[in-house]
This record gives sequence, C-alpha cells and structure tokens, in this order.
Amino acid sequence: MNLTQSASFTSRSQYGPRPASGGAHPQFAGRLAQWLRLALLVLLLACAGASPVRAAEITISQASIEPSDEGYRLSLAYSFELNRGLEDALSRGVPLYFTTEVQLTRHRWYWFDETSVSASRTVRISYNVLTRQYHTAISGQLQQSFSNLEDAMALIRRPPRWIIADNNALKSGDAYSVGVRMRLDVAQLPKPFQVNALNNSDWRLSSDWIEFTYKPE
Repeated sequence: MNLTQSASFTSRSQYGPRPASGGAHPQFAGRLAQWLRLALLVLLLACAGASPVRAAEITISQASIEPSDEGYRLSLAYSFELNRGLEDALSRGVPLYFTTEVQLTRHRWYWFDETSVSASRTVRISYNVLTRQYHTAISGQLQQSFSNLEDAMALIRRPPRWIIADNNALKSGDAYSVGVRMRLDVAQLPKPFQVNALNNSDWRLSSDWIEFTYKPE
C-alpha cells in the first residue's frame, strides 16, 4: 500500500539487494491500529454502560393497516427516548438499527393458524463526526440527513407508511390477527459491539408485541 517503498526499492536495486526491514508491515500496522481504536471504543462504551441509567421501553402509540393500489400499508407511531449510553455510542460513530417486525395470522378452526404475512423493516441512524450530521436510512434505500438528533429520531418514531403485502395476499372478509413490535437490533452491530450489548441493559431496547384485528373489505 505504501508507494514510497516501491520507489525506494527501485532505486536501491541498482546497488544490490534491499536489506530486510525490521519494522512491521505498514498494512498490518494499519489494521492493528484500527482494531485497537475499535477495542478502546468498546471499552469506553462498556464503562459508560455501567451507570444505573436503564433504557426506556418502546411504546407503540399507533398501528393500523389500510388498503391502497400498491398493496396493504402499515402505519405506525412509536414513543421512546434514547438513553445516555445509546446517545454516547451514536455520537462516537456507532450506528443504531431499529427493526420492526409484523405478522398477520388467519385463524383456522380445522387446523393450525395460517401465517399469511411475515415481514420486517430496519431503520438505521448514524452520526458523521466530520460533517456533524445525523443520517437515517430505511432498509438501505430511503436516506435523509438531519442537523440534530431530535429531527432524526422523529423519522424513527413515525416512519413512512410501509407496504407489507400485495393486494391478493389477504382474503376479503376474513379476520386477521396482526402482531407488531420494534426493537433495537444489536445483531446488525459490528461484532465487538454485539458482545458489549449482550451484557449491557442500555442496549436491550424493545417494545412488547401488540396485537389488533384487521378485516380486509
């Protein structure tokens, strides 16, 4: 990766073999420094998580399904705040992932209930320490930038309506039990942070499953 070493080798080859270097390979040294910085960040976040402050629970304040020309759309609204540990992790460049899961189940008296729809969607929020801007992305597609955390969190608390099923996925007149929940998805964090999150209550942020009945016309 170091172009100056290549030029130096060409020059020295005129006078004989290049002597062996006693230092570490630059590429290895760079990776080692990167891992040391990552390990230090994990340690700092683990120490910050030792505080008695616990993560607030997520409350689903609104949930409904409506038909459209494109399919059945799920509308949701959440109520929650990030605790100090999660805000600190975000400000240090650690992205947070919030995953919503939804299932529509149709009751059958003659057999097990039928799962007609099972879907999930993830909203990612991150902070760029250089531009001092927050960025959100919905399932890697819709991306927006915000100058402050509160505006970025507003998108997570009330995301755009989401098409969860085609028009022919549900049977008209049948009653469906709809289950919805949202959680902080630690499985999508970098591996070192996943270990810290498993032992830190600040990262166990989730709503309960809520259920309601929907009957397509």
